[in-house]
Amino acid sequence: PLSLSYDHRVINGAAAARFTKRLGDVLADIRTMLL
Repeated sequence: PLSLSYDHRVINGAAAARFTKRLGDVLADIRTMLL
């Protein structure tokens, strides 16, 4: 599991959720980092 915390005064929660999801996907498939 991946957990990050965000200050909602600075960043929209939906954008933070998309970023966290994308980061988790990239880390799960490490090969994408090499491309």
